[in-house]
Parts: sequence; C-alpha cells; structure tokens
Amino acid sequence: MDPDTDVTATYAVDPARVRRLLRRVVASPGAPQETTYTPMSGAPLATFPISSRDDVEHAVAAARIAQKAWARTPLETRARVLLGFHDRVLARQSELLDIVQLESGKARRHAFEEVADCAIVARHYARRGAAYLKDTRHLGAFPVLSQPVESHRPKGVIGIVSPWNYPLSLAITDALPALMAGNAVVLRPDPQATLSALLGVELLAEAGLPDGVFQVVLGHGEPTGQAVVDLADYVCFTGSTATGRKVAEAAGRRLVSFSLELGGKNAMYVAPDANIPRAVEGAVRACFSSAGQLCISAERVIVHAEIYDEFVAAFVAAVKAMRLGTGLHFGIDMGSLVSQKQLDTVTRHVDDARAKGARVLAGGRARPDLGPFVYEPTVLEGVTSAMECRDQETFGPVVALYRVASDEEAIALANDTEYGLNSSIWTRDISRGRAIAAQIQTGTVNINEGYAAAWGSVGAPMGGMKASGVGRRHGREGILKYTEAQNVTVQHLVGFGGVRGVSDEMFAKALTVSLRALKALGVK
Repeated sequence: MDPDTDVTATYAVDPARVRRLLRRVVASPGAPQETTYTPMSGAPLATFPISSRDDVEHAVAAARIAQKAWARTPLETRARVLLGFHDRVLARQSELLDIVQLESGKARRHAFEEVADCAIVARHYARRGAAYLKDTRHLGAFPVLSQPVESHRPKGVIGIVSPWNYPLSLAITDALPALMAGNAVVLRPDPQATLSALLGVELLAEAGLPDGVFQVVLGHGEPTGQAVVDLADYVCFTGSTATGRKVAEAAGRRLVSFSLELGGKNAMYVAPDANIPRAVEGAVRACFSSAGQLCISAERVIVHAEIYDEFVAAFVAAVKAMRLGTGLHFGIDMGSLVSQKQLDTVTRHVDDARAKGARVLAGGRARPDLGPFVYEPTVLEGVTSAMECRDQETFGPVVALYRVASDEEAIALANDTEYGLNSSIWTRDISRGRAIAAQIQTGTVNINEGYAAAWGSVGAPMGGMKASGVGRRHGREGILKYTEAQNVTVQHLVGFGGVRGVSDEMFAKALTVSLRALKALGVK
C-alpha cells in the first residue's frame, strides 16, 4: 500500500469563513462552546456554540412562521431554488470537497460522491416534485356523483437529525424534498459535520431560499438532537439502530410520523458465473468507500465455492495495492476513519477475530504514520459467530469472506442478520440475479454494483428492512412522507341519506342493483 499523504500538513478552514457560516446557527449568546478536530491530522477545525433546548424552541417557532409563506410559494419558484442549489454545488465543489474531507477524513473521490448526490437529488425533486405533489382525482363511491380529490399538504416543520459519516449529503439531501413539498426544516447535524451542513445551507440561501425556512441548531443528542425530535412535526433520523429505536419511541408518544435509516451488516454475493475482475473492483469500492463508514457498504462478501480461490486471490491483491492517505486531492483510494472511537471499534473487532482464529489476509493494523485514525483495509477469513464482527456492524474498513456451495446457501447467509439495508449480487445472468434479489431481505439490492446504482437512482425508493429502518428516502415516497394526504370529496345530486319519496327499503334495493352492476362492468 503506497502512502500518498503529508502527515506534517496542518489542515484548517479559514477562520473568517467559519465565523460567517456559524452566523446561521441558532444559539444563545454565551452558549457553551465545543471544538471539532479534523481526522486528517488531529488539528482543531472549528469551535461552535451548543444550542440549548430553548434555542431549538426558538428555531422551531421561527421556522413555523417562515413555513406559512413558503408553503404559499408556487412550486415553480421552489423548483428554481433547488436548481440554483444544484448549480452552486457543482460550481463550488472544490470548497465543498475540502470541508467534507476535513470533517470526515475520507478520500476526495468519496467526498465527490456527496457533491454528486446533492446535485442529483436537487435536480430530481426540482423536475419531478410537482408531479409527485399534484392533486389526484379518484373514482368516487357513486361514480360521477362522488368526486374525490387527493391533495398533499406540507407537514409543517421537518426535524432532521443527521450523522457525521456523510456530512454534506445526509444533512442536505433529505431536506431538499421537504422544502420542495412546502415545509420548513430544522436541522441538527452531528457536531463533526457542522461546517459541511452549514455550507450546504448557505448555498441554498444563495439560490433563493427565504430566510427562516431552514434553521440550524448545533449540539449532541442531548439536549439538542432530542429537542428537535420532541418539537418537530416530522422527524427524519439517520444513525445507529440503538438510537433509532429511541427516536421512534419519542415520536410515537407524540403520534408524530418519522423515517429512520439505521445500521446494516450488508452482504455481497459473487455467483459462480460472475465477471471476476469486475466483481473484484466492485468489492473494493463496496467494502472500503469512505473507509467503510457507509451504512450501505459491504461487510460480508459471500463467494461461491467454484470461484472462491480465484476471486479471493484477486481481491486480496487489489486490497493490498490500494493507496492510503489523507491528502486534499484526488489519487487516494481510501482515507481515514473519523475518530478515535471508530478506530477503537475497528481495532477491537479485528483483534477479537484474530484471537479467536480468523485469518487476516490483508491489512489488520492501524497506520498512525499516515494519519491519527487511519486503519488499513482489512480482509478476514474464517469468521465465526463467536467473533464480534460476525453480527455487529463494524462501520470501518473490515470485510469477512464466506464460502458457499449454492445460491440458496448464499441467500440464507445474506439474510442471517437482524439488519436489512443493502445487498449486492454479481452474476452474468440478470434473470438469476433478480431471482436471488427477490429472496434477499434488504431495502435495496444492487446487481453487478456494490451500492452506487441503487443509491444514485433517486427516482426509486431507498431504505431498510428489519432493524435497518422505517420509511424510505428518494422517489415518490421520499417527498410524500413529508406531507399529509387529504381527501376532499364533493357529492352531487343524490346523497347517502336516500331519495325523497323513496323508502329506505327501495333505496337499499336500488343501491344493491347498482353495486352488482358496477362489479359486472369491472369498475374498480
């Protein structure tokens, strides 16, 4: 693994830039301060105020006022804001990439995924949002005489609690359909994602989003994140399954709707007819993008016995050839973990597996010479249920290999987890791939790709089954979840109380004849 980094570099953001971004934060004068550090070098990155519960209450109240005017804004105007944001994200990508890397430690190629994601989602909802939200006429109880129209009204204030691993994408892309639907947003990004989120909000403001519609509060789960969950009209949370359960309980007590994207222990299956070189390249990306700190990355690679030895030899060689580093430039294949906590988890999982008999085929050690939290991409063989990494989400650059004798065995192993977020199948036979996919219990399945195909196809829904979440982002569901469906039905001429001069019995008989006729005519 050839290092490509300058460990003596001091990474920082211009202090004047930080101060300008922090002016968008709702926090009281004299609020407690917290400093974040870049995983690239461990140097201080930004000091920001912590928003109290009172601050969150003020943010929600201000958002409610702004939302009323925003909901009256024509859809065409809302779409222009999203398209303007699209253009600014692409034009300012160099600045965005720097800040995403400084906050997350990921390689620049993986930071670019976030820029592209923001642009794709903005374009999609700007162009498709009006059609998703359009009033729909339905067949009434009495055809022609009953005329129902389904409308979608904004929820009000959407509370978004976003994580650190995709600091720009997960802070902003869930907000875009919420805004298009006429809602206001109160965002609490993870502290480590503060600057990326604020820069995204700044670009929305530059694109024409009115003041007050997008509020930002800063702090940890307590008190800030919890206050957002307790006060918003809808809660969108991305994070761990353990915290997601608490969010669901809190929202459920208030009878407030929510969506959760949570953990994963995602599997990739390489069938015996797979294109092995292509599958190897895909496995490297599926396992080690963003140093494995991606909820849809693969932590288990399941390989058919017929090609196991050939695939593993090529995969291990490709992993050992990866370029590691922490530079703010392209050309690095994998960057750093985000923190000492993540490094400790990865180290513990690998050491535990090694001590209990697993074989380390590649990696297996930290690289402080490249950065304080860098850990080599690691490939394990012989992982058993006695090992922590078998069932627990590592959320780092560690993958376990498994040999199977059939598609059925692969399906059973892929489903042998409490999670159900993403999976990947590699085969030349697309019919075979779809048949396997239909039996795998994950919200997204990629055939001949690790994760990007399903993730980037934003017209289709994305989310988790089982303990991996509730609800979906992207597509029709990704915007309608931020609305209340309303049925307004107009009744003409004959009502449901009968007809003057006609007995109840005769009315019932006439209605019976009508109902039978409707069935015979195939009316739905």
